[in-house]
Amino acid sequence: MHNLSFWEQQTWCNDIDFAIIGSGIVGLSCALQLRERFPQAKIMVFERGILPSGASTKNAGFACFGSVSEILDDLNTHSEEEVIQLIRSRRKGLELLRKQLGDTNIDYKQFGGYELFSLKDARLYEKCTSQVPYVNKLVNEAFFAKNDAFSIKNDSFSFKNIQKQVIFNQFEGQIDTGKMMQGLIKKASEKGIFILNGVEIASFLAKNDKISLFFDKSNATSEIDNTYSNEEVSVKKLFIATNGFAKQFLEEDIQPARAQVVVTKPIPNLKIKGTFHLEKGYYYFRNINNRILFGGGRNLDFETENTSNFGLTKVIQDQLETILKTTILPEIPFEIDTRWSGIMGVGSQKKAIVKTIAPNVHCGVRLGGMGIAIGSTIGKELANKA
Repeated sequence: MHNLSFWEQQTWCNDIDFAIIGSGIVGLSCALQLRERFPQAKIMVFERGILPSGASTKNAGFACFGSVSEILDDLNTHSEEEVIQLIRSRRKGLELLRKQLGDTNIDYKQFGGYELFSLKDARLYEKCTSQVPYVNKLVNEAFFAKNDAFSIKNDSFSFKNIQKQVIFNQFEGQIDTGKMMQGLIKKASEKGIFILNGVEIASFLAKNDKISLFFDKSNATSEIDNTYSNEEVSVKKLFIATNGFAKQFLEEDIQPARAQVVVTKPIPNLKIKGTFHLEKGYYYFRNINNRILFGGGRNLDFETENTSNFGLTKVIQDQLETILKTTILPEIPFEIDTRWSGIMGVGSQKKAIVKTIAPNVHCGVRLGGMGIAIGSTIGKELANKA
């Protein structure tokens, strides 16, 4: 923590029309929509990390709207019409993202998606394959189309310990999330939107048409720092787009969910292309050129993984490597190149929370692991609360 100089206060932290907490997909999409509506407004985005801190640069890069097992699972907690609306919103969000940044700039590739079923999941496999026509009906209603998304195919990738047939989704794609966020940041900068990195907002107070943002003081080195700190700014309207970290600001049905991911070193002559879902989507993998990205395993230890702390655990990392060796890359030598974790926001419902929580204070959170699919539209919807 440091005290803001007079120049810093006057240039960056003075006369802010719109403040956004969080510079991920939702936050920057919100900022860009605000710029479209208010060309002369001063828009400031506060980001606690050097890069977006939650999941926007840490996800797997799936451009998807749900596997068959995920959609059937959603029907346990949502009505049929609600599920159709969820699928529709995901498709619209992906279309908006691609239109906004361009397929080349996000390295969008539509290799298709595959749902795999382990040999021990025979009952789930039978249920999902038998329900493919029904799920296609829901997707067609969501897309206003008649071209079925899902079909049943033989496994052509020589995976091990899975059912011989897989469910293929012809509309599923993949993107480079680093390039996506780089594109959003560049676009925001070109539009005169300020992004302050390394600034954590600890709390806010909305009172008498004034919103005060209070910066985190946890790094204060002395009592006098706390006494004389001027790290507080006033803004006219506030938008909270922190997703997995939203509990800090909101009393809503949302909790953090950590996801752990690994990426292999390059594998010569890798034949695997596409996005893949395993065990109801709790595991997921894809190719990145000639590497494999593999993530998931949260279901091994929900209690530990319902956290907003980044980190890796032995139980999940060991299981990811085991599945790579026994199922995805059997008899193919590989080495892990990179490991990381990201923080999602989940709840009892899949629908995102976009609402006004106080006068001139709005939130767009709980993306439920579908940030790429719905982040752009949630950001736009959030901005339209202004």
